[in-house]
Amino acid sequence: MKRRSLIKAFALSATVVSLGFAWSAQAADTIKVGIMHSLSGTMAISETPLKDVALMTIDEINAKGGVLGKKLEPVVVDPASNWPLFAEKARQLLTQDKAAVVFGCWTSVSRKSVLPVFEELNGLLFYPVQYEGEEMSPNVFYTGAAPNQQAIPAVEYLMSEDGGSAKRFFLLGTDYVYPRTTNKILRAFLHSKGVADKDIEEVYTPFGYSDYQTIVSNIKKFAAGGKTAVVSTINGDSNVPFYKELANQGIKATEIPVVAFSVGEEELRGIDTKPLVGQLAAWNYFESIDNPTNAKFVADYRAYAKAHNLPNAATVVTNDPMEATYVGIHMWAQAVEKAGTTDVDKVRAAMAGQTFKAPDGFTLTMDQTNHHLHKPVMIGEVEENGQFSVVWQTDKPVRAQPWSPYIAGNDKKPDHPVKTAQ
Repeated sequence: MKRRSLIKAFALSATVVSLGFAWSAQAADTIKVGIMHSLSGTMAISETPLKDVALMTIDEINAKGGVLGKKLEPVVVDPASNWPLFAEKARQLLTQDKAAVVFGCWTSVSRKSVLPVFEELNGLLFYPVQYEGEEMSPNVFYTGAAPNQQAIPAVEYLMSEDGGSAKRFFLLGTDYVYPRTTNKILRAFLHSKGVADKDIEEVYTPFGYSDYQTIVSNIKKFAAGGKTAVVSTINGDSNVPFYKELANQGIKATEIPVVAFSVGEEELRGIDTKPLVGQLAAWNYFESIDNPTNAKFVADYRAYAKAHNLPNAATVVTNDPMEATYVGIHMWAQAVEKAGTTDVDKVRAAMAGQTFKAPDGFTLTMDQTNHHLHKPVMIGEVEENGQFSVVWQTDKPVRAQPWSPYIAGNDKKPDHPVKTAQ
């Protein structure tokens, strides 16, 4: 009996080992892809759609056979609009989940939180949102806009006759690194155009701020001093009460134009946009762009939303950071195929010069040296239906300037990321 028990125990152990090997083999047949976006908290309104479009893109790639013959396996984490938690989740994705790449972050403070982790562990982050520049890392590919691909052209447009010939500028933003650095650059740019400090006002509000009555009233008072435009770097769900207050106080685009850098189709969804018609946003993509590639992108996302029962699936929209996410995932997949491996150093090298035909209507290129996409620049006006009509755009993609020429000393900065990872 003792011998039979030993034989049974050995057989059971062999089965467990066999199952373990089978599980390991199955795990090795997938490539894990991290998706790190706030699905709760103040930034959820903006970041949740990026998670959704990332999952749609992974499904699209898997339907065509995956990458290197393996299926992509998404690993979704929610840092919950908690900036230190982003760093913790990034470390989890790289060390525990063994993600080959991570697509994520929205705010610059979240990106700055995770940057030391990616550099320490030599991970790879694709960052899909416009930002303030003044940064390059060998471990980050920036698929959103640098200031010369959004902020500077937007203010130039406001100063033009078509944009209202603004002479005074009210810079209103959420109180963190992106708005403050962007406005530092814009103030220097405005100085170069002869705009004095007395004609520039800067105001910042906390994340999640909602009481804009006094601020909007002050905008009206400031505008009494001459043709005024508002440059908004408000982020997240605070955009909703801000735009509602603009409507409450009767501010019209013909009187005080507002150009936003973090308001797209998603943020306007659910707001009565009739009083906001003509207000502006500067991006590198709008859902309303009319071309076959974009038509398919929009239709595919609507179908995905319906099939996966996303909230308000019947009214989902696409926007710029969603397109940047979509482009980034496809470019990474192309680079992995080119490299023949998910090894970060080899994929990094293979990313240089990658191209992709994007929904914005252009074939976008990843710069050979600075890890930023060449992107077209577009100014859109709000329409009654919450979409944007493009009123101005560049005729070709613009190369990013991560180091703004309006910041002293930037002419001495390197034009390629310096590897600091040990």
